Amino acid sequence: MIEELLPESVVAVEAFGEEGVREFGNAPLYPQEEALVARAVAKRRREFTVVRSCARRAMEKLGVPAQPVLPGERGAPQWPDGLTGSMTHCEGYCAAALVRAADLASLGIDAEPHEPLPEGVLSAVALPAEVERLGRLAAERPEVHWDRLLFSAKESVYKAWFPLTRKWLDFSEADIDLTSATATGPAGGSDGVFRARLLVPGPVVGGHRLGHFDGRWSVRRGLVATAVTVHHG
Repeated sequence: MIEELLPESVVAVEAFGEEGVREFGNAPLYPQEEALVARAVAKRRREFTVVRSCARRAMEKLGVPAQPVLPGERGAPQWPDGLTGSMTHCEGYCAAALVRAADLASLGIDAEPHEPLPEGVLSAVALPAEVERLGRLAAERPEVHWDRLLFSAKESVYKAWFPLTRKWLDFSEADIDLTSATATGPAGGSDGVFRARLLVPGPVVGGHRLGHFDGRWSVRRGLVATAVTVHHG
């Protein structure tokens, strides 16, 4: 699912539902990781373990020895030298995407359940222009939960932004324009793209200051997935 939203240079490993838990959930943690979840509830520990197992499998596919994945500044994962990547998890789904830093400057992925945002969340994360556009999209394709899709896109934007800037990016500091959905098959899946216009000075990549990030999105299997990739220039 996530892999379809990313360039071929990116390795993505996903775990779906109970099958994914069985495949990835029993992998041992490194001592440094174990210390982080020693007192965690079962759900938190399971997601922590599965998503790191996905990340280590992606490392191996890139020819990099498996290593601990520890949180760094603001909780962002610390990747082995020469790699950049992103992780996400929600109920029934975990994924990690890694790429050689020579191939991409940064990337961000996010997955969410395909259901409406809790009451009050949209007003806290969306700009007035975004809310207006969501209304038009909902009229065109009411079966897509555009509010959740916007939230996920903002999460992916932040995950791609932070490694390049080491700064916080507020929800109000990126204006995201989602495309209208296109049906893609009998399962009712949808795909599209989005552009995030940065409302604060963007990172300098390849000698140029970026004014926007571009991303892709998909709705499948009861999930919303988004991905942002930042090229070197």
